[in-house]
Amino acid sequence: MLITVALGACGSFLAVVVGGCGEAAHQDAGEPRGSFTVRVTHADFPAKQAISRPERLVIDVRNAGSRTLPDVTVAIDSFNYRSDYPDLASRSRPVWFVDQGPGPTAQPPVETVAVAPPGGAVTANDNVWALGPLAPGASRSFVWRVTPVKSGTHTLNYRVYAGLHGRAEAVLAGGAAPTGHFSVAIAGVPPQTHFDPETGKVVPGPYTPSGS
Repeated sequence: MLITVALGACGSFLAVVVGGCGEAAHQDAGEPRGSFTVRVTHADFPAKQAISRPERLVIDVRNAGSRTLPDVTVAIDSFNYRSDYPDLASRSRPVWFVDQGPGPTAQPPVETVAVAPPGGAVTANDNVWALGPLAPGASRSFVWRVTPVKSGTHTLNYRVYAGLHGRAEAVLAGGAAPTGHFSVAIAGVPPQTHFDPETGKVVPGPYTPSGS
Protein backbone atom coordinates (compact mmCIF):
# COMPACT_ATOMS: atom_id res chain seq x y z
CA MET A 1 0.00 0.00 0.00
CA LEU A 2 2.40 2.65 -1.25
CA ILE A 3 2.09 6.21 -2.44
CA THR A 4 0.83 6.69 -5.97
CA VAL A 5 1.31 10.19 -7.34
CA ALA A 6 -1.30 11.60 -9.71
CA LEU A 7 -0.49 14.71 -11.74
CA GLY A 8 -2.55 17.20 -13.67
CA ALA A 9 -1.75 19.01 -16.90
CA CYS A 10 -0.44 22.01 -14.92
CA GLY A 11 2.28 19.81 -13.42
CA SER A 12 0.97 20.07 -9.86
CA PHE A 13 0.58 17.11 -7.57
CA LEU A 14 -3.14 16.47 -7.21
CA ALA A 15 -3.46 13.53 -4.87
CA VAL A 16 -1.88 10.76 -2.91
CA VAL A 17 -3.87 7.61 -3.50
CA VAL A 18 -3.60 4.94 -0.83
CA GLY A 19 -4.96 1.57 -1.82
CA GLY A 20 -5.05 -1.91 -0.45
CA CYS A 21 -7.28 -4.70 0.78
CA GLY A 22 -7.27 -7.48 3.36
CA GLU A 23 -3.89 -7.78 5.10
CA ALA A 24 -2.46 -4.89 3.07
CA ALA A 25 -4.99 -2.50 4.59
CA HIS A 26 -3.15 -2.74 7.93
CA GLN A 27 0.35 -1.96 6.65
CA ASP A 28 -0.03 1.70 7.70
CA ALA A 29 -0.90 0.84 11.29
CA GLY A 30 2.52 1.94 12.57
CA GLU A 31 2.51 5.28 10.74
CA PRO A 32 1.25 8.17 12.92
CA ARG A 33 -1.52 10.33 11.54
CA GLY A 34 -1.12 14.09 11.32
CA SER A 35 0.87 16.92 9.77
CA PHE A 36 4.65 17.19 9.96
CA THR A 37 6.35 20.49 9.14
CA VAL A 38 9.26 20.30 6.71
CA ARG A 39 11.44 22.74 4.81
CA VAL A 40 13.19 22.20 1.49
CA THR A 41 16.50 23.88 2.28
CA HIS A 42 18.17 23.24 -1.05
CA ALA A 43 16.99 22.09 -4.48
CA ASP A 44 19.31 22.06 -7.47
CA PHE A 45 19.09 20.73 -11.02
CA PRO A 46 20.93 22.46 -13.92
CA ALA A 47 18.58 24.46 -16.16
CA LYS A 48 20.75 23.75 -19.24
CA GLN A 49 21.72 20.16 -19.99
CA ALA A 50 22.72 18.03 -22.97
CA ILE A 51 21.99 14.49 -24.11
CA SER A 52 24.48 11.93 -22.74
CA ARG A 53 26.01 14.40 -20.28
CA PRO A 54 25.53 13.15 -16.67
CA GLU A 55 23.92 15.52 -14.17
CA ARG A 56 22.94 15.57 -10.46
CA LEU A 57 19.54 16.37 -8.98
CA VAL A 58 19.77 17.37 -5.30
CA ILE A 59 16.87 17.98 -2.88
CA ASP A 60 17.66 18.63 0.80
CA VAL A 61 14.81 18.28 3.32
CA ARG A 62 14.83 19.52 6.93
CA ASN A 63 12.40 18.51 9.68
CA ALA A 64 11.19 21.94 10.82
CA GLY A 65 8.69 20.54 13.34
CA SER A 66 8.81 19.06 16.83
CA ARG A 67 7.98 15.43 15.93
CA THR A 68 10.06 12.83 14.11
CA LEU A 69 8.97 12.23 10.52
CA PRO A 70 8.08 8.54 10.12
CA ASP A 71 9.81 8.21 6.73
CA VAL A 72 11.04 11.27 4.82
CA THR A 73 10.14 10.64 1.18
CA VAL A 74 10.45 12.42 -2.17
CA ALA A 75 8.39 11.59 -5.27
CA ILE A 76 9.53 12.65 -8.75
CA ASP A 77 6.92 12.60 -11.52
CA SER A 78 8.90 13.55 -14.59
CA PHE A 79 11.91 11.34 -15.19
CA ASN A 80 9.73 9.70 -17.87
CA TYR A 81 7.11 10.80 -20.38
CA ARG A 82 4.24 8.97 -22.11
CA SER A 83 4.65 8.21 -25.79
CA ASP A 84 1.75 7.42 -28.12
CA TYR A 85 3.98 5.96 -30.83
CA PRO A 86 2.30 2.74 -32.07
CA ASP A 87 3.38 -0.76 -31.06
CA LEU A 88 5.61 0.24 -28.16
CA ALA A 89 6.12 -2.40 -25.47
CA SER A 90 5.80 0.38 -22.88
CA ARG A 91 4.26 3.85 -23.20
CA SER A 92 6.61 5.15 -20.52
CA ARG A 93 9.82 6.46 -22.11
CA PRO A 94 12.73 8.16 -20.34
CA VAL A 95 13.61 11.84 -20.42
CA TRP A 96 16.35 11.16 -17.89
CA PHE A 97 17.85 7.76 -17.23
CA VAL A 98 18.43 7.32 -13.49
CA ASP A 99 21.97 5.98 -13.09
CA GLN A 100 21.80 6.02 -9.29
CA GLY A 101 19.08 7.01 -6.87
CA PRO A 102 19.30 8.39 -3.31
CA GLY A 103 20.61 6.31 -0.45
CA PRO A 104 23.72 4.17 0.07
CA THR A 105 24.66 1.66 -2.61
CA ALA A 106 24.81 -1.98 -1.59
CA GLN A 107 28.28 -3.49 -1.39
CA PRO A 108 28.79 -5.18 -3.72
CA PRO A 109 26.32 -3.17 -5.88
CA VAL A 110 23.10 -5.00 -6.71
CA GLU A 111 20.69 -4.09 -9.50
CA THR A 112 17.73 -6.45 -9.67
CA VAL A 113 15.49 -4.78 -12.26
CA ALA A 114 15.87 -2.02 -14.82
CA VAL A 115 13.64 0.42 -12.90
CA ALA A 116 15.59 -0.01 -9.65
CA PRO A 117 19.08 1.45 -10.18
CA PRO A 118 21.58 1.39 -7.30
CA GLY A 119 20.61 3.45 -4.25
CA GLY A 120 19.25 2.22 -0.93
CA ALA A 121 16.27 4.63 -0.82
CA VAL A 122 14.37 2.89 -3.64
CA THR A 123 10.79 1.78 -2.87
CA ALA A 124 8.24 -0.49 -4.56
CA ASN A 125 7.08 2.57 -6.54
CA ASP A 126 9.69 3.49 -9.15
CA ASN A 127 9.15 7.26 -8.76
CA VAL A 128 9.31 7.35 -4.94
CA TRP A 129 12.43 7.34 -2.74
CA ALA A 130 12.43 7.14 1.08
CA LEU A 131 15.32 7.76 3.50
CA GLY A 132 13.75 6.70 6.79
CA PRO A 133 12.82 8.57 10.01
CA LEU A 134 13.94 12.19 10.36
CA ALA A 135 14.34 13.70 13.83
CA PRO A 136 13.31 17.31 14.64
CA GLY A 137 15.90 19.75 13.31
CA ALA A 138 17.68 17.06 11.27
CA SER A 139 18.17 17.15 7.50
CA ARG A 140 18.42 14.53 4.79
CA SER A 141 19.85 14.94 1.29
CA PHE A 142 18.28 13.18 -1.70
CA VAL A 143 20.72 12.89 -4.62
CA TRP A 144 20.00 11.40 -8.05
CA ARG A 145 22.67 10.85 -10.69
CA VAL A 146 20.92 10.98 -14.05
CA THR A 147 21.69 11.13 -17.77
CA PRO A 148 19.44 13.12 -20.14
CA VAL A 149 18.31 11.08 -23.15
CA LYS A 150 15.57 13.23 -24.74
CA SER A 151 16.18 16.71 -26.09
CA GLY A 152 13.77 19.62 -25.68
CA THR A 153 12.36 21.67 -22.81
CA HIS A 154 11.03 19.60 -19.92
CA THR A 155 9.56 20.27 -16.48
CA LEU A 156 10.51 18.04 -13.58
CA ASN A 157 8.14 18.12 -10.57
CA TYR A 158 8.80 16.85 -7.06
CA ARG A 159 6.94 16.56 -3.77
CA VAL A 160 8.08 15.74 -0.23
CA TYR A 161 6.10 13.31 1.95
CA ALA A 162 6.36 12.37 5.63
CA GLY A 163 5.61 8.67 5.09
CA LEU A 164 4.74 6.03 2.54
CA HIS A 165 1.19 5.21 3.57
CA GLY A 166 -0.68 8.53 3.49
CA ARG A 167 -1.39 8.90 7.22
CA ALA A 168 1.55 11.24 7.89
CA GLU A 169 1.36 14.45 5.84
CA ALA A 170 4.32 16.73 5.12
CA VAL A 171 3.54 20.46 5.02
CA LEU A 172 5.48 23.70 4.88
CA ALA A 173 5.37 26.16 7.80
CA GLY A 174 2.45 28.02 6.21
CA GLY A 175 0.49 24.83 5.59
CA ALA A 176 1.17 24.48 1.87
CA ALA A 177 2.32 21.24 0.27
CA PRO A 178 6.13 20.94 -0.08
CA THR A 179 6.35 20.81 -3.87
CA GLY A 180 8.66 22.29 -6.46
CA HIS A 181 9.72 22.05 -10.07
CA PHE A 182 12.62 22.63 -12.44
CA SER A 183 12.40 23.83 -16.04
CA VAL A 184 15.20 22.20 -18.01
CA ALA A 185 16.38 22.70 -21.61
CA ILE A 186 18.16 19.59 -22.92
CA ALA A 187 20.34 20.10 -25.99
CA GLY A 188 20.28 17.39 -28.65
CA VAL A 189 24.06 17.26 -29.03
CA PRO A 190 26.46 16.77 -26.12
CA PRO A 191 29.09 19.51 -25.69
CA GLN A 192 32.43 18.90 -27.36
CA THR A 193 35.19 17.86 -24.98
CA HIS A 194 38.68 16.41 -25.22
CA PHE A 195 41.29 14.71 -23.08
CA ASP A 196 44.12 17.02 -22.09
CA PRO A 197 47.31 14.91 -22.08
CA GLU A 198 49.11 17.49 -19.95
CA THR A 199 46.62 17.49 -17.08
CA GLY A 200 45.01 14.07 -17.54
CA LYS A 201 41.54 15.66 -17.38
CA VAL A 202 38.58 15.89 -19.76
CA VAL A 203 38.05 19.57 -20.62
CA PRO A 204 35.62 21.55 -22.84
CA GLY A 205 36.30 22.28 -26.48
CA PRO A 206 38.16 20.58 -29.35
CA TYR A 207 41.68 19.29 -28.95
CA THR A 208 44.40 21.51 -30.40
CA PRO A 209 47.88 19.95 -30.43
CA SER A 210 50.71 22.06 -29.01
CA GLY A 211 52.47 24.16 -31.61
CA SER A 212 49.71 23.83 -34.20
